[in-house]
Amino acid sequence: MRVGKKIDWYLLRNFVGLLLATFFICIFILLMQFVWLHVRDLVGKGVELSVLAEFFVYAVASLVPMALPLSILLASLVSFSNLGEKSELTAMKAAGISLFRIMRPIALLVLCLSVGAFFFSDRVLPRSQVKLWALIFSLRQKSPELDVPVGEFYDGIHGYNLYVRGKNPKTGMMYGVMIYDYSKGFRDASVTVADSARIYFTEDKKYLLLCVYSGESFENLDQKQQRATRTQRNIPYRRESFSEKQLLIDFDTELNRYDDSVLKDQHVSKNVVELLESIDSVRVIAHEKSREQSMQMVSNSYFGRERRPDRVVLMPEPDEVQAYDIDSLYATLTPEQRMRVATMAAEGARSQRDKIEYNAILLDDSQRYIRKHEIELYRKFTLAFACLIFFFIGAPLGAIIRKGGLGAPVVISVILFVVYYIVDNTGYKMAREALWPCWAGMWLSSFVLLPIGVFLTYKAATDSAIFRPEVWMQTWQNVKLHIQNRYLKIRKK
Repeated sequence: MRVGKKIDWYLLRNFVGLLLATFFICIFILLMQFVWLHVRDLVGKGVELSVLAEFFVYAVASLVPMALPLSILLASLVSFSNLGEKSELTAMKAAGISLFRIMRPIALLVLCLSVGAFFFSDRVLPRSQVKLWALIFSLRQKSPELDVPVGEFYDGIHGYNLYVRGKNPKTGMMYGVMIYDYSKGFRDASVTVADSARIYFTEDKKYLLLCVYSGESFENLDQKQQRATRTQRNIPYRRESFSEKQLLIDFDTELNRYDDSVLKDQHVSKNVVELLESIDSVRVIAHEKSREQSMQMVSNSYFGRERRPDRVVLMPEPDEVQAYDIDSLYATLTPEQRMRVATMAAEGARSQRDKIEYNAILLDDSQRYIRKHEIELYRKFTLAFACLIFFFIGAPLGAIIRKGGLGAPVVISVILFVVYYIVDNTGYKMAREALWPCWAGMWLSSFVLLPIGVFLTYKAATDSAIFRPEVWMQTWQNVKLHIQNRYLKIRKK
């Protein structure tokens, strides 16, 4: 019993160290990819370090569900590969310890991690997603940091284009300045040319004060009259010469944060209970809306009361019912009346078609809302289940390969994760476009990888050598030798 406990602690100590290392590596790689996607929202905005730190914290929390399965796969593969390469796995089996007994302590740990991953996705992830996307939307609306280049037009100020021929970096004075003001529209643009200029910010950091010196400004007059009479050749304009002039420009440099409540009804901001409540409520509303639209379509007929395939029933009085055959009634009409009736029927048909298309759009919005929530609901379970699947793929595969280090295990882990990502993304798109049920699309990756994990575990438990390179090389040599012998026998004949 003591030997078993020592082995368990030894295995857990090795696995936990590898898991932490691979987890931080995966987080770093995924974080760099995420930052690269949003680099435009961060660079050139003059964002404070505290805001950047907040962005990275929320981004890391959002990437944990994807990094954890990959790190478990890599850690289990490297851990059992090292045991096989050092013959420790063989020694344990020789002592009568089965592979399932060796995997048991790590499997229990991974099971706890899977449960923790589910609660993390259910409790922490929605809050981090709301905070992250609210911050991203705020950064996108923030004005860029003011840095006017020399010798090229600068359009970082909304509604203005600025050109500077020279600049003194010490004093901030700009020389040879041209300002194109199209804040009122391109047709009402004005041009200002000055020898020098300097830019200041107001105390509240919401306005830009542009002081220009020794210049002239040009502006067209009577623009409305000019557009009304385009044949007019002489266009009046105003020319102003000045020694000093100040322009007040709206340029808010502060980070105006979005309220988190703007994302409260989005699927990424809800836990399992809230997702189920939203799905049920919208499903009831969609059902009632569909039933109401169906009854409205049935009640609305071309003749106002009731329409049957072979006859029209007119109900002028509750006690009287008269039936008329449509073809016989149509035959009694004059050509003018037939044309008028056909036109009315065509208009009624077009009206019904427009109503059906409009109702389909309304119902499609509700169905799309339900699909998004169902996808997010199943994702919380599939990501937790993926941790278990990847362990039962990585551990037996490492026991079979028995190649330690980070070379072959990393390559195999990346290939398996790419396959998982492609299958999972395919299932997600199928569910999003309503080509498959949401549960089938989101569980597709688990359905594909689970048989692989079962197969690898069985092969590792039976000491199969199917994945060892030397076995494949020996098989290839035997095949080549057999082909050569057959070729020699044919030549002798």
